[in-house]
Amino acid sequence: METHELHRGRLIDHIQLVVRDVDASRRFYEAILAVLGIPLGGVERDYFWADELFVSSVDSEAAQGLMTGRHHLAFQARDETMVRAFHAAGLDAGAIDNGLPGPRLYHPGYYAAFLLDPDGNNIEAVYHGEASRSTPSVKITF
Repeated sequence: METHELHRGRLIDHIQLVVRDVDASRRFYEAILAVLGIPLGGVERDYFWADELFVSSVDSEAAQGLMTGRHHLAFQARDETMVRAFHAAGLDAGAIDNGLPGPRLYHPGYYAAFLLDPDGNNIEAVYHGEASRSTPSVKITF
């Protein structure tokens, strides 16, 4: 039997985005996830996924012919340098700037950048400032 590993946080198990052009979306997400240190988990003709994010074409079985609405997704970054790299990689992959890297007033230490993906979703990378984690991720093996 094949063993699978998943890494999860506490609230979201997964989210699905249904996109018009899965190849354009894959180029964008593959670029920004690479700088965030997250590899793609799998790629097929009509979908791809990485950790909790599942992206499929409108003609995929999972989409049932329906687009998702506009979403805001915020990815965790290890530091401000990673936030800046996320922004640059996204722009290079065809994203539209939706907020340059910099501090935000949400709370002290909040540093983020925002991009619009090929379908207009507001995609953010955020660093919350100096903090310690009990573990890098929850590892699930089945």
